[in-house]
Formats: sequence, structure tokens, C-alpha cells
Amino acid sequence: MPKGQKHLVRCRCVLTQFKRSPDPPIHQFVVFSVIGDDDKVQVRFAQCNNCGVIHKVIDICKSEIVMARDSMTSLITVDDIKPSLPEGLRALLESNHADLATWEAVQFLIANQQWGNFVVVSSDVEEDVRQGKYVRIMGESLYRVESFTRNEVISG
Repeated sequence: MPKGQKHLVRCRCVLTQFKRSPDPPIHQFVVFSVIGDDDKVQVRFAQCNNCGVIHKVIDICKSEIVMARDSMTSLITVDDIKPSLPEGLRALLESNHADLATWEAVQFLIANQQWGNFVVVSSDVEEDVRQGKYVRIMGESLYRVESFTRNEVISG
């Protein structure tokens, strides 16, 4: 059975507020990938949410910039996904300003009937503690919102 994974990919762009910085942080954005039964990531394309450049996602956290492309009409959008989800779930994702990867992950779980799995919808960090909420997909039109809290301190 295929699996889905939200993950980050790096882009060469620099966020506007860091353009004049001598050492700007690398921009990363979240994408959703499908991992096949052979444990290989299905190649897909994604657009950077900052500069708009197109990336060919080739593995978890790995992408290649597609040269000379700044748009692709074949890319899936949130508006493409909305009609395939139950109304309550659409409202939940909209009210939490979910990104495209979150919409894709929820759609994937429903389409593949992976009941009991969950997708993080939102999270915040305050003083090394991450608090958030996720939606657990219980059935085709049945879901449950739950919260979590975890320490973000990395020792070492």
C-alpha cells in the first residue's frame, strides 16, 4: 500500500526580508510525496511558495530546479482538491489556512482509505514546546481533530 509524506525541499531563493543579509537563511517549503510499495518516492513537480520556481521532487527532502520554467498549468492546486473532500473537512482546512501539502495529504488518506492515520493541520512553538492539532481520518466522511504537545529541545 502506498504511503504519503509531507516534507521540506530547499529552494535557492531568498525571502524578501533577508535580501540584504550577508548570510541569508535558505528558503524551504513543504511538499507532499507519495511513496510507492517499492519504497521509492513518485516523482512530481511543485512550485516554491516564495519565488514561484518549479521543482522536480525526486526523493524525501530532495528536489531539482526545473530550469526555464516558472509555471506549470498541470500542478494540482487547493481549488482542485476541495471538491473531493467532505464539507466539514474543507471548512477545517480552510479555517486553519492549511498549505497545499496538507490538503494533498488529507486527500491521499481518504482516496487510499488509510483510516486511522492523521495529518498535522497547524502547530506553533513557544519556548521549545510545540503545540498543535491534527486531523485523524476515521472514514470517508468521518474525522476527528486532536491536539498534541511535545518538547522541541534537541540535546547533544
